[in-house]
Amino acid sequence: MRYHHLGRVPPKRHVQVRRDGAGSSLLVEEVLGYEGFSGNHSILYRLRSPCAVERVGEFRAIDRDEWVPPAHVHRLADLNGVPAGGDPVTGRRLLMANADIEVWVCKPTEQGEGFYRNGEGDELVYVHRGGGVLRTQFGRVAFREKDYVVVPRGTTVAWELEDREQFWLVFHTPGEVETPTRYRNRYGQLLEHAPFSARDFHGPEELETRDEAGEFVVVVRVRDGHQRYVLGRHPFDVVGWDGYVWPYTFNALDFEPRAGRLHLPPPAHQTFQGPNFVICTFAPRMLDWDPEAVPLPYHHSNIQSEEVMFYADGDYTARRGVGVGSVTLHPSGLPHGPQPGTVEAALGATRTDELAVMWDTFRPLALTSLWQAHDRDEYAYSWNDAVDAG
Repeated sequence: MRYHHLGRVPPKRHVQVRRDGAGSSLLVEEVLGYEGFSGNHSILYRLRSPCAVERVGEFRAIDRDEWVPPAHVHRLADLNGVPAGGDPVTGRRLLMANADIEVWVCKPTEQGEGFYRNGEGDELVYVHRGGGVLRTQFGRVAFREKDYVVVPRGTTVAWELEDREQFWLVFHTPGEVETPTRYRNRYGQLLEHAPFSARDFHGPEELETRDEAGEFVVVVRVRDGHQRYVLGRHPFDVVGWDGYVWPYTFNALDFEPRAGRLHLPPPAHQTFQGPNFVICTFAPRMLDWDPEAVPLPYHHSNIQSEEVMFYADGDYTARRGVGVGSVTLHPSGLPHGPQPGTVEAALGATRTDELAVMWDTFRPLALTSLWQAHDRDEYAYSWNDAVDAG
């Protein structure tokens, strides 16, 4: 991510910075960074030490509740039936996971108590429905429907929700969520032919410095659980910051899709990368223009990867019986592709209005009881000519 700054930042690092000039208290400098002192980082200037804690509360381990399916087959789950409830943290329900990525479904109905910080991974939230404001120590970040909200680890947040339906996918990774390496030059700038530019990424708009005493609850995800703390001062006491680590949004409809004379494979739609996984955006786009082109994806075998797709909007012509709000899993070891009749029906099409979010992982994914509750096992037979998944 590019350099950004808000508020008061001194001309040099690691120097004395006073709150109100000579004789006043020093500001507290905090470096928040990746890979020790070798990765991207930001420097924040605070009114007080971020280490102070009034009380240490309870620790609760994360309950995985894994479901081992009775057969290795293609699967579909309709997430529209997942009940709403909880806040943006307590309302998360785990759908699938491996050592590199977790995918949670969240339909929050409450604003939540206090603050949250992920201390062991980056988070990416896809906002299928809803909107609001993410308040952080870096400032406020507005988010809307179809936004990806990227929250770097170590960011203290409070989600302020609009009063309407919220339906999110929440991705957690112990690695980093970043733009694909092949889209960047050796200086880190996005290349001219990348499917987005720096103008499409929207960071904190306004710094909100809070100098308040009281009791402020912060829940921190650490060691595969949630640790509760009570602070005596508001955690957003930052008066200025600069650097390369900060939360931002990117809207799926700002992805500039590529088209070719003949069909382009899924890497053409890649939007983010992480350790052993990619996230792709299948945005509305023109289709292949050769008169002999087959505009739908060809059959392929995921020999070394798991392919998961969430259907966000429009009509995905390669699938029958798959509606908006559903998710399909095509696991490693099995071929998959268009269902019977869909290729012929799509011949001559010039564009598609589909919007889908896909994640491919290079290690097997474990499912949970949430998937089991919304699984439609007839999907495994939907490639048979006489069977319709709907």
